[in-house]
Amino acid sequence: MFGLRRSNGSRLYLRLAQVWVSMKVVSASDSSLLIVLGDVTSLDNHERVMSLFRALHRLNDPRIRNLHPAYASVLIDFDPLRLSHEEAASLVENLAGEKSSQHDLAANIVTIPVCYDIEFGPDLQEVANHAKIPMREVIRLHSSATYRVHFLGFTPGFAYLGGLPETLHVPRLATPRKHVPAGSVAIAGSQAGIYPVDSPGGWRLIGRTPVRIFDPDATQPTRLNPGDLVEFSEIDRATFDATDR
Repeated sequence: MFGLRRSNGSRLYLRLAQVWVSMKVVSASDSSLLIVLGDVTSLDNHERVMSLFRALHRLNDPRIRNLHPAYASVLIDFDPLRLSHEEAASLVENLAGEKSSQHDLAANIVTIPVCYDIEFGPDLQEVANHAKIPMREVIRLHSSATYRVHFLGFTPGFAYLGGLPETLHVPRLATPRKHVPAGSVAIAGSQAGIYPVDSPGGWRLIGRTPVRIFDPDATQPTRLNPGDLVEFSEIDRATFDATDR
């Protein structure tokens, strides 16, 4: 069991002795509960997040309307007419004792082809200048790493990817672009990402994929999902142009 208490009528706190040393539960709104599993972005916290996210998803509880995993937390959006904050917290307590299944531990690996043509990567040279390495080395580093999808946000299907090599950590643009084409592969800070639709954006563009990242008409609209592993594979311009989109 865990101790549960309120502070100022809005915060709930959980402490579990063995499964997770400390877990904070915040009443985020009248219909949502925020489960905070840590205060830093780390692989350990990501695995805790995904373990809880998948366990909650497996419940298929009609009272839970949506689940939103982040770097070190999970937001549970529920129907307040059918589920209280205390009942939602109890669900988390019951699930916290479950061990990760083999399915949870076996991540889905997605390979994304990328063309690093300068037309598609207008920020490649600036990234190279910032890192003090040749552009080819930027491409090699970016395409040789394995990334992990921490969560989706910003626009439908936009995956925040951890695992960017430290050499490529660069600040965002001082002024965001008003238009970034769908499929643009980008980096910012310690993260990588792919713009799934045409949108504004302030990340550094270093390439583009011909693969459709978000399709609202598909059975599975998003190509990338939380917990997936992502690898980028370099392709030339001819292959990009020849790819059926």
